[in-house]
Amino acid sequence: MSIQIKTVKTTRPLPKPDQSDLGFGRYHTDHMFIMDYTSGIGWHDARIVPYAELELDPSSMVLHYGQAVFEGLKAYKSRDGRVLLFRADKNAERLNISNDSVCIPPIDTEITVEAIRKLVDFDREWIPAAEGTSLYIRPFVIATDPYLGVKASATYKFIIIMSPVGSYYAEGLNPVKIYVETKYARSVKGGLGYAKVPGNYAASLKAQVEAKKKGYSQVLWLDGIGHKYIEEVGTSNVFFIVGDEVLTPSADGTILAGITRATSIELLKSWGMKVIERKILFSEIADAMNAGNLKEAFATGTAAVISPIGELCFDGRVMTVNDSKIGPVAQKLYDTITGIQSGKIADIFNWTTEV
Repeated sequence: MSIQIKTVKTTRPLPKPDQSDLGFGRYHTDHMFIMDYTSGIGWHDARIVPYAELELDPSSMVLHYGQAVFEGLKAYKSRDGRVLLFRADKNAERLNISNDSVCIPPIDTEITVEAIRKLVDFDREWIPAAEGTSLYIRPFVIATDPYLGVKASATYKFIIIMSPVGSYYAEGLNPVKIYVETKYARSVKGGLGYAKVPGNYAASLKAQVEAKKKGYSQVLWLDGIGHKYIEEVGTSNVFFIVGDEVLTPSADGTILAGITRATSIELLKSWGMKVIERKILFSEIADAMNAGNLKEAFATGTAAVISPIGELCFDGRVMTVNDSKIGPVAQKLYDTITGIQSGKIADIFNWTTEV
C-alpha cells in the first residue's frame, strides 16, 4: 500500500553534532513525519514537515489519561554508503499490538514502514557513519481529543522523529551492574506489560533512580506478585547461559516481546544452541551461580543491542558473572547483529531493507 506524503523542507537546517559525542537521544534531525486520525475518516493528511514543537489543547487526553504508544528502531549507514533499516516490518507489527492494547486504531503496517523509509531518506544526511553510531527512529501515537473524561479518543496523531545516536549505556559493550528489584512492581498479567506504552516506563522510574543511587546501571525486574520470577532488565529482555542452555523468560503477557530478543533467539538456534523460553525463578540463577554453571548473562534491546551483565545484586548479596567480562556468546551476538545492521555481514535472513 502506498500513501501520498506531502513534504515541507526546513528553511533553518540545524548543525550536525559531533559523531564522537552523540550520546543517546540528545539531538534531533531537521524533519518529522505527522499523520492524523479522525473518527469516521481514518488516518489522513500524511506529511513530512520541519521538526517543531507540537500545539496541543491543555485538555488533550494523552496528557491526562496516557493513551499513547511508541516504537524504536534504527537506520544504519554501511561502509559503501547504503542506508539500511533493520526489521522495520516487525516494529510496525508491534506498534499495532500496542495500539490495540490502549484502543488506538491500527495503522497499516506498509504505511508505517513507508513513512519511516521516506523520512529517513528525507533526512539521510543526518545518519552518522562513525563506528557504533546509528540514526534512532521513534514512531509514536498520541490521543488528542480535548476532553476531560476517561474514554478512547476519537482523534490521534501518528508522529515519527529521529535522533543520531551513539551508545545507550555509558559503559558501551562493557558489562553493566544490575540491581535485582524486589520492592516495586512494573507489570502484572492482564496489564500492559506486553505493550510499548509510556506508562510502563513511568512505572519503572522509581526503582531505576534508587538503583542508580546504589551504583547500578539498571534493575532486573521480578514478577509483580511474588517477586520470584525473572522478567526484564530495565527496558530490555534478558538471557542467561546455564550450562549448555540459553534461558530467557517467556513472553506471556508481562514483558515486551523484543525484536532484538527474537533476533537473538533465531541466531542462537541457527548456531545449534539450545534456547529455552519459560518462567525462570531467580533462585535458579542464584543456584547456578553457586554451582559454577552460570556462564553468561546479557540483555537485548534496540537501543543497546547487546548489554552484558557483569554483576547482580540481590538482597545485599553481590554476584559476579563471568568475572565481569563479556562472554563469547554475547560478543558473537553483538558482532553478528551489528554486522548485519551495518552491512558488514551478509544478511542471509533478509532482515534489512535498503532505503
